[in-house]
Amino acid sequence: MASFIKEISFRWSDLDPNFHVRHSAYYDFGAQHRIEILSELGLTLRVMQEQNFGPVLFREECVFRKELKLSDKIFIHTKTSKMKADASRWSIIHEFRREDDTLCATITVDGAWMDTKLRKLASPTPEIAVEALSIFPKSDDFVGL
Repeated sequence: MASFIKEISFRWSDLDPNFHVRHSAYYDFGAQHRIEILSELGLTLRVMQEQNFGPVLFREECVFRKELKLSDKIFIHTKTSKMKADASRWSIIHEFRREDDTLCATITVDGAWMDTKLRKLASPTPEIAVEALSIFPKSDDFVGL
């Protein structure tokens, strides 16, 4: 598998006054897709609550290339671009592509795992998080940290 792929359905509320997808909607779609993927890999919100950890982001950046409109058929492609061997730090990229594969936007997030009781980075990384991220497809330019 080259990446996790999902078709996106835009809502009226995702539009800005210029009638194209508002900038913050991209981030919402990326966050939702990450959580759906982790859940699919067994790392559900319930598991994270029970084991007292969750993802924390240090950076989230979007590069906009082509405007998206309500009627566009768009697919989000998600994969890891960087990761430490113990999965304690990672970068995930989301590419928003039209059905003809035109790249419209790229979101990059850098993150880690947080111990929700201690309110600091989880050490060691919970095993289920290591397992889930090891399954994540890697980008062509993947870098081990």
